[in-house]
Amino acid sequence: MNKNEETTCIYTGSAIIAQPLINSLDQLDITPIIRDDNQSGILSGFAEGIPGQIRMYIRNEEVTIAKDVLDAFNNSLEA
Repeated sequence: MNKNEETTCIYTGSAIIAQPLINSLDQLDITPIIRDDNQSGILSGFAEGIPGQIRMYIRNEEVTIAKDVLDAFNNSLEA
């Protein structure tokens, strides 16, 4: 990762599967940055990306705060 980056990608995948993670982060007062390339492309007049797939980022200083939530979410995906 570039030291100049201010965010860290914490999830790439289905927007539906990500909803519990978003809710858990919200309880920690962390608002993730959601990037949906497909939806952005549609609004711009061209479709790009995979429908329903998002990338979720949080600020680097929030990664430590969210570590337990991120670990629990990742473990639930592996089960």
